[in-house]
Amino acid sequence: MRQIVLDTETTGLEWKKGNRVVEIGCVELVERRPTGRTWQQYIHPEREFEPGAQEVTGLTLEFLADKPKFAEIADAFLDFIDGAELVIHNAAFDVGFLDHELSLLGPGYGRLRDRVAGVEDSLDLARQRYPGQRNSLDALCRRLGVDNAHRQLHGALLDAQLLAEVYLALTSGQSEIGFGQPVAAEGATPAAEAAFAHAVADAALRPRVRASEAELAAHAARLESLRKKSGRCVWDAA
Repeated sequence: MRQIVLDTETTGLEWKKGNRVVEIGCVELVERRPTGRTWQQYIHPEREFEPGAQEVTGLTLEFLADKPKFAEIADAFLDFIDGAELVIHNAAFDVGFLDHELSLLGPGYGRLRDRVAGVEDSLDLARQRYPGQRNSLDALCRRLGVDNAHRQLHGALLDAQLLAEVYLALTSGQSEIGFGQPVAAEGATPAAEAAFAHAVADAALRPRVRASEAELAAHAARLESLRKKSGRCVWDAA
């Protein structure tokens, strides 16, 4: 399964007020493992930031002055996410903004969900697992042991990378289980392929934990006690 962990930065909190996307960051997972492929783009928003938005992202109109408009990067963005399942924290926010951007390009671009296999909202997952608790990305990083010390400002690619770690930890740590060898995506960089090779080697070196003689004897004694009480125990062969 191919997944894209996605985050956006915007000029304000509501697209209905004319706010626009200023950055998109994406991280690719295949079979729940990072492939090393990412996609990131700063975007000229064609409008001012709302008060407070610049403080969150650290971006300015001066920095974005020579960056492409959304119309210029839309096809490249859609090509990267095409057919994948999206993983987004508070998905309604990002999907709403991206659908608004696509709508400005005309009906031929449709909606984001027309291009992907589905959208997984990690905020909903976190609320199910930790009801009544803070479930911001920073709070989840602290709770799940994801290092976010380098996150001083919001950045779409950085946040997508952190969210990828949070998502894998949040969904029962399946990134560590690995039902089979990791497979690099087609077109992965040499660095990404090297990372996969290291992951395979690391998995091979993981120690096997075996019960001691004393633990085995205690287990056998417990089973014998169960047999005396009930005639047999469920661990005995039928």
